Amino acid sequence: MKDLTKLLGACICAFSLLPLQLVAQSVSPAQIGNRRELFVDNFLLDSMNNVSQKMHHPVNEGTVLNFDKPWEGNFSAYCTIIKDGGLYRMYYRGIREAGKDGNDNEVTCYAESADGIHWVKPSLGLYTIDGTLENNVILAHAAPVTHNFSPFLDTNPNAKPSERYKAVGGTDKSGLIAYISEDGIHWKRKQEKAVFQTGVFDSQNVVFWSEHEGQYVCYFRTYTDGGFTAYKGFRSVSRTVSKDFVNWSAPEAMTFGDTPLEHLYTQQTSPYYRAPHIYLAIGARFMPNRQVVHGEQAAKLNVNPNYYKDCSDAVLMSSRGGNTYDRTFMESFVRPGIGLENWVSRSNYPVLNVVETSPTEISIYLNESYAQPSAHIKRYSLRIDGFASLSADYDGGEVITKPFIFNGNELEINYSTSAAGSVRVEILDEKRQPIPGYSFLETQEIIGNEIARIVSWREHKSVGELAGRPIRLKFYLKDADLYSFKFN
Repeated sequence: MKDLTKLLGACICAFSLLPLQLVAQSVSPAQIGNRRELFVDNFLLDSMNNVSQKMHHPVNEGTVLNFDKPWEGNFSAYCTIIKDGGLYRMYYRGIREAGKDGNDNEVTCYAESADGIHWVKPSLGLYTIDGTLENNVILAHAAPVTHNFSPFLDTNPNAKPSERYKAVGGTDKSGLIAYISEDGIHWKRKQEKAVFQTGVFDSQNVVFWSEHEGQYVCYFRTYTDGGFTAYKGFRSVSRTVSKDFVNWSAPEAMTFGDTPLEHLYTQQTSPYYRAPHIYLAIGARFMPNRQVVHGEQAAKLNVNPNYYKDCSDAVLMSSRGGNTYDRTFMESFVRPGIGLENWVSRSNYPVLNVVETSPTEISIYLNESYAQPSAHIKRYSLRIDGFASLSADYDGGEVITKPFIFNGNELEINYSTSAAGSVRVEILDEKRQPIPGYSFLETQEIIGNEIARIVSWREHKSVGELAGRPIRLKFYLKDADLYSFKFN
């Protein structure tokens, strides 16, 4: 009897030492509703056999905008693209020669497009620049805001029409100053006093309304060892939140899991428009003193002498709220291109926001050839949801998700296979047992390449009878990629 008591005590003790997330998982399956789930993190992944999480690299589609106006130039940067209905808007800093951050020569420029591919710079007549009103400047003589002016389209259902667009900009001395606009062209200060001051801010600081969290979220520049306000350690990111865009919470430093610290010059965090509970951060990874270009080569490129002794690329991170970034992928998301002009300091910096440019394509933009007369914006494309996938080779493999509860009547997947490949989907109960009617023997083999395919089984197309109860999905992949899934 004593031995049995000891054994039971040991079991209870061992159970108490289980990671909290495992205990919680057995009690509370994830509630995903009808959200679209991507594979940029392992939030829903339980086990994989001969399947890997694969990051996909955007395709270079060429230059879409040159910084070739006298008020733009070599040091134009900190770009944002906003898709507002059928109109794409681009905002960026214009300045030809480098100077002190926040100097009065910096202006905010504007371009627009009907398709995200072909861009024009409208003559707005708002400010006299270099003796002419014929320019695309939307903000001038507003230093230091024009150093890093970063706008967003406010999707808060309670936002005033006169504040449909909002923006922040500023330096460590000024703090973040808030601007508002009804049309995205004509801007004014929301108030004279900075809305937030506890940061370094010497980068692009981004704000958005989070549908997922029900509040405004701001990601801003700090340093790892600087206590939010000192330039010490690695360039990094902190976060603050607000219900009204004016009063902000105490900042929290972002963490990166069990990964090495790297200099993140920008982070460009924003909700992915098809899965707004997932924030994608396509940031600039800066490698100080990692020199590729040397003096004679720099002279031929006509790059500013202070901007060629470092290099940088673009990385992909994600977050589901809170102060944690997921860095499942430490490798470069977009590598610098062929040609030494791509290997100078502060080049390959991602533009804020991912936008849809066709029914099957999303676009990402990069600021390239920095500190050179050829400075420009380049467009890169991916299939919709195509940041990462569950990928299996010809021999095939399986993935089982963690338990979750969904709402809806049908299961939609975004996938691709080879001609010889396939995807099959089995539905399991919480204990990994096949649910009758949705077992492997009753699955329909899926072959093809589609953004939205409805999964069916021999006797079932609807999964509505399983809604509201804990289930798992088991994906059987053969020479195939699965990019996302969603219940409708």
